[in-house]
Amino acid sequence: MAPTLTYQRELSLADEAATMGLGERLARNLAAPQVIFLHGELGAGKTTFSRGFLRGRGHAGSVKSPTYTLVEPYEETAGGPVYHLDLYRLGDAQELAFLGMEDYLSAGGYLLIEWPERAPNQLPAPTITLSLSASGTGRLATVCAAAVDVFDGLAC
Repeated sequence: MAPTLTYQRELSLADEAATMGLGERLARNLAAPQVIFLHGELGAGKTTFSRGFLRGRGHAGSVKSPTYTLVEPYEETAGGPVYHLDLYRLGDAQELAFLGMEDYLSAGGYLLIEWPERAPNQLPAPTITLSLSASGTGRLATVCAAAVDVFDGLAC
């Protein structure tokens, strides 16, 4: 049964550093497994958030956008692997099977999925959703989760 995303919080993010900081703080609050849907227009900060999330899980290397590869695995992170998917260029939702989605799910780690609306029936239900939108010179982040403790320490 899919978790109900009952709790919601809106956070104002002044700049790119604040977006990365949100990712780092959220990563430190979460135990695996997690499926995090990332919503927002092109350039909204989804990959920037993901970079912060990976830093929060202890990844010290570079973080590439998976726009062309569709998935970037980070298997040596604290608390379980992180798989960063970008479905923007997905030609057909059935391609997820060829990408190894079942393997990522069975790994018990973290899935960060940009553009989940491109494959709605092939994805597991999210445990958290993050929507990013422009707000003045910064961003507005709307985080929805099944548990209120997800928000501990998230104030920006």
